[in-house]
Amino acid sequence: MSYIRSHVLFSNDPTVLEQGGVEVKHALLDEIKKHNLVDEVEVIDTPRIGDSKSGPEFIVYPEGYHYIGLHAADIPFLVEEQFLKGRVVEKFLAPAAKEKTQELGAPTPKEVRVVLRNCGTINPENIEEYIAENGYTALAKVLTDYTPDDVLEIVKASGLRGRGGAGFPTWLKWNLTKKAEGSPKYLICNADEGDPGAFMNRSVLESDPHSVIEGMVIAAYTIGASQGYVYCRAEYPIAVKTLNIAIEQARNYGLLGDHIFGTDFSFDLEVRKGAGAFVCGEETALIRSIEGKRGEPYPKPPFPATQGVFGKPTNINNVETYANIPQIIFRGAEWFASMGTEKSKGTKTFALAGDVKKTGLIEVPFGITLREIVYDVGGGIKNDKGFKAIQTGGPMGGCLPAAYLDLPVDYESLTSAGSMMGSGGMVVMDDETCMVDIARFFMEFTQAESCGKCVPCRVGTKRILEILTRICDGKGKDGDIETLEMLCSQIVEDSLCGLGKGAPNPVISTLKHFRGEYEAHIYEKKCPAKTCKALIHYSINPENCVGCTLCARNCPVNAISGSPKQTHIIDPDVCIRCGICSQVCNYDAVVVT
Repeated sequence: MSYIRSHVLFSNDPTVLEQGGVEVKHALLDEIKKHNLVDEVEVIDTPRIGDSKSGPEFIVYPEGYHYIGLHAADIPFLVEEQFLKGRVVEKFLAPAAKEKTQELGAPTPKEVRVVLRNCGTINPENIEEYIAENGYTALAKVLTDYTPDDVLEIVKASGLRGRGGAGFPTWLKWNLTKKAEGSPKYLICNADEGDPGAFMNRSVLESDPHSVIEGMVIAAYTIGASQGYVYCRAEYPIAVKTLNIAIEQARNYGLLGDHIFGTDFSFDLEVRKGAGAFVCGEETALIRSIEGKRGEPYPKPPFPATQGVFGKPTNINNVETYANIPQIIFRGAEWFASMGTEKSKGTKTFALAGDVKKTGLIEVPFGITLREIVYDVGGGIKNDKGFKAIQTGGPMGGCLPAAYLDLPVDYESLTSAGSMMGSGGMVVMDDETCMVDIARFFMEFTQAESCGKCVPCRVGTKRILEILTRICDGKGKDGDIETLEMLCSQIVEDSLCGLGKGAPNPVISTLKHFRGEYEAHIYEKKCPAKTCKALIHYSINPENCVGCTLCARNCPVNAISGSPKQTHIIDPDVCIRCGICSQVCNYDAVVVT
């Protein structure tokens, strides 16, 4: 009889894989097989949370040894030492982690993991490891000790609000579906995470799927639902695979299906894959997609709580919302409500991206300031440049300047500042970012993702994108700013769904806080950030140029002329403004204006 003595959690983070992770994993599996350790050492894929710059990495449990910066050539020695001789290989060990807070308390300006508590530490394909971390204890308590109304009161007392972006009180949404007439009732998990650079839901589904399943079963018991769907985009194949394995395991353990825990309550789950349409993150479009129809929104009312999927009462929450439920039941509403602000309780996961030193997935208490996230959690701006703006809420969020760095992160504060919480995207921009170009970038995304059903969104976003593109191309004209403001107002007022109503936010916020950049583009034909190619000019400072010819030799279009040891000249008519000359010059001779 064999037994698994070591679990190897191997990082499948995309950044790690790009640095040779696939080769390292294959070498690891080959060495394990070579030494007849297949029945003793199990290798498990898991998303790694945090910095990934050190290259391929894995953690060996139960010892907890964290090996980083690995190459395929290192693996034979490491396997022999670690798994055959039982000796730690110190030269590959990660630096000792800082001491972690053992108990979760009141809000502090640092990470507090609730939703992410198991991510990267348990095998997501082994239900027993989730159970060992008090998994399904909350469900057992609910089904044996609580009525549906009891659960509603606990969730209400916790102050949990929907983490999908709107921030609607979770208990109230559940109660509306519970009281709605009609049978059967359905439960949906919205895992259609479409924001560029956002991967909070994916990480939870890949690392801790049972927390979502347990939360959904508790919600189903509360509202009286018998069938549930997890709507996950097909671009998340690992999440879909892991979730299906977890659902099958839960069925085998009697935690899904008929008579759960031997009670009269029955509930089952099914995964439905989306085709990647951003608009299907909107609940009514998602419902149509589950029904097999074209994924486009419909007017409300009726609301899904009374007439949702297949015309029946339906509750929809996202991955993070459901993942909070087991911990709220297990630890108590007061524990959860002790974190956060008066109206925004608990923690929130964010995908921190952009010009910040430490990008990645974070979880922080509500009430933490943007400054603390950027500088304390994110480590500050890359290359120690200046901070210019931060966008919260994904492609439909607003861009906030440095004056808002001390703004507390909660639903009301972000909304009043002209941004939004969204599902958790957070992009940091340094002082070399062009805000007009940023607005154009996000408008390009939302315009492409418009389902086209309503004219304000379909046509209005296209007109805005055309104007922004023209401004970035140096062809802006008098009246463009006023036209943008008019279009933004009309689209927000008249669009059918949240995508259209939110699409103008990057434009509205950048016009409000960075209007001078728009005016410089239009009236001075200059890009203050020196980003828009049509509005910048490359030249060579004769005082600094030593005639090394390095710029000329690297110019892809031969726009630079000059003899060795003589001052060089850039032909503006030939120059494509690629910036290579500036990058290779060692004498700061290339001037960008």
